Amino acid sequence: MHGKAFAPEYQGELGAALGVNSSYEEVLTAADRALSRADTALERARAALALAEANRRLGQVDDAGSAWRQSYRSARVAGDAGAMAWALWSGGTLARQCGQLRLARRLLAWGVALASDSGERLAHGYALAGLAETGRIQGDYAAVAALHEQLLEQGRKHGEARHMVWAMSGIAQMRRNTGDYTEALELFEECVRISADAQDARGRAWSLRGVADVLSLRGEAEKALALLSEAEVICRAMDLASALAYNHKMRGNVLYRDGRYAAARQMYAIALEEFDVMREPRGAALSRLGLVKSRARLGHDRGETLAELTALEADFARIGLRQAREAAVEFRAEMAAQAEPSMT
Repeated sequence: MHGKAFAPEYQGELGAALGVNSSYEEVLTAADRALSRADTALERARAALALAEANRRLGQVDDAGSAWRQSYRSARVAGDAGAMAWALWSGGTLARQCGQLRLARRLLAWGVALASDSGERLAHGYALAGLAETGRIQGDYAAVAALHEQLLEQGRKHGEARHMVWAMSGIAQMRRNTGDYTEALELFEECVRISADAQDARGRAWSLRGVADVLSLRGEAEKALALLSEAEVICRAMDLASALAYNHKMRGNVLYRDGRYAAARQMYAIALEEFDVMREPRGAALSRLGLVKSRARLGHDRGETLAELTALEADFARIGLRQAREAAVEFRAEMAAQAEPSMT
């Protein structure tokens, strides 16, 4: 069982004014106002935390970076370890979004420790979830599989829909990446149901993308595209810049798998531009891989394709994206094989 989704990152007066489905422009305005009126260090920490999250979701990474650091400093002045943990969660999440995965793990682990010491259960869960997602993105499934299961159990115990969806979608992604499409689809579809029941539009948008991905892998392109269109409406309504860019990247994936290479190339280019604007190197690199593959299918020069793939492999290795690097290596091997003269 679970209740309606809520947003514990909005605290103090902001907790009463904002909810999980508040648009990030709305959050930005409310947090700015709260920060200007704050009388205590703890109030400033809470307002700056909301400011950091709104800017991060809107892709304004410099402002997000300044805000989470301000939140941490204010929380330290207030002597509130729980508020410090929330700020570190925000900073770690931003670092992951910016492709700084080692820094993300360091900040999130620090947040877990502070939250544990202070008894701030929700911050502890959020920071743990962040650590789990960072490890999953790096492809370190053995290290984070148990952590995802632990988070799911905690979410069920406390009836927290967002935690349940985060944990379950992470497990689903690992199942999808290891070829278990049936279980992945069931888990993603359960995430959609939980998000809808909990009135969590953001969670629903991310979960729909997961369902679309698996349906596409099973050859159901039109169903997948329809779900991505549904999710895009939510992303635009809530100003979810990063989620929208990943939606467009996934649309490129679906079109590519369906053999519509020109349309895929166009979608990857849109996603790449969006990721570049918000300076999100992970999404940008994944979009570039899609672009390279689409152009290659459309007859782009093989030598240039191989050079681009080599550069991408280095980017994926630098960021720490194991599975993406393997995909680039596999496609480069395919291109190189095509370049070899046939034996007679």
